[in-house]
Amino acid sequence: MILIYIIIAVAFIDTFSQLPIIAPFAIELGANPLLVGIIIGMYSFSNMLGNLLSGVWIDRIGSKRILYVGMLTVGVIIFFYSMVSNAYELLVIRFFHGMAGGLIVPAAFTFLGSRGERAENGRTMAYSGAGVGIAAIAGPAIGAIVSGRFGYNLLFYFISSLMIVFGVLAAVFLREKSKLRTSAVKHNTLPKLKELVPAYLSIFLLMYTLGLLTYLLPLKVIDLNLFTELTGILLSVFGLVAILIFVFPTNRVFDQWNKPRLMKSGLIVISIALLYLAVAVTLSHMVISMVIYGIGFALIFPSASGTVIERTREKERGKAFGLFYAFFSLGVICGSFSAGVFSFIPAYQFVIGAMFVLFTLSTYTIVAMLWKR
Repeated sequence: MILIYIIIAVAFIDTFSQLPIIAPFAIELGANPLLVGIIIGMYSFSNMLGNLLSGVWIDRIGSKRILYVGMLTVGVIIFFYSMVSNAYELLVIRFFHGMAGGLIVPAAFTFLGSRGERAENGRTMAYSGAGVGIAAIAGPAIGAIVSGRFGYNLLFYFISSLMIVFGVLAAVFLREKSKLRTSAVKHNTLPKLKELVPAYLSIFLLMYTLGLLTYLLPLKVIDLNLFTELTGILLSVFGLVAILIFVFPTNRVFDQWNKPRLMKSGLIVISIALLYLAVAVTLSHMVISMVIYGIGFALIFPSASGTVIERTREKERGKAFGLFYAFFSLGVICGSFSAGVFSFIPAYQFVIGAMFVLFTLSTYTIVAMLWKR
């Protein structure tokens, strides 16, 4: 089980390590601002397609095979970053990188869901969330430090080697449960899909707000005349808070408490964090808001992913997690895109983001109540 948690962290380090360097790398290759934005967004777009394909293939041939094939493929593709000579070649590489990367995470979480005890899937997902949190903190630092001191190519070689090494380890040491009988009777997935809507909606809204933060937090820091380097520290604050909740005995709440209520509570908490960010005028205010956001993040992620395990049969879990991470990627795209489209000051955009989350949550709650009646 420890190996799969490490693999999840490595998979997300691949993504997070490129956040601070892909824009300057594209500019260095001659990309104009519009093309830089397309290059950045291309990964998330193709990653979403990869998530959907991964879900279908996992249920057909098993999560382990998709997991190690995805990691090995990503390792090879990242190597080609070091060989691009212009921005359009980089755009093509980003497309295939996102597509192959989209295979990995649904496979890893499907594998994890099939190994853990069903009654403890919340804690299992909390530990996996800690892996994501560690990657969110370590990834950007690795990308910035290695590329800054030794150049972009060494970073690409390092991440490529990391993916290939752990892809081989996954192929050799992970043990998948025996395959389900192919003669199993088909069943209607519509009721299951309806039960998964809260998880999909929650992860979409969570990543929507994270997309907003990624775009707007540096602008907020500049507005307050603070050092731009504080942006990374502030993002690390919410990651550390989430990790502590994930690994401490507090993770028991994810199995003892009602998951839909945890997700709703988490969405309300991150909305409060955005509203507090909007009115923040000092660094301490911003730190408090990121602590609040970290609590909300910690309430949502394990509850949403645990719901996918809880509400699906094993033979359909791959598709369920494929859709889950497609909404994950779509949320990031929508959050960063909406922040870029509207030219309001960051404070107004944080308020709009919080209102969007609360309005969507309220609308879904009312519709669900009417549907039950």
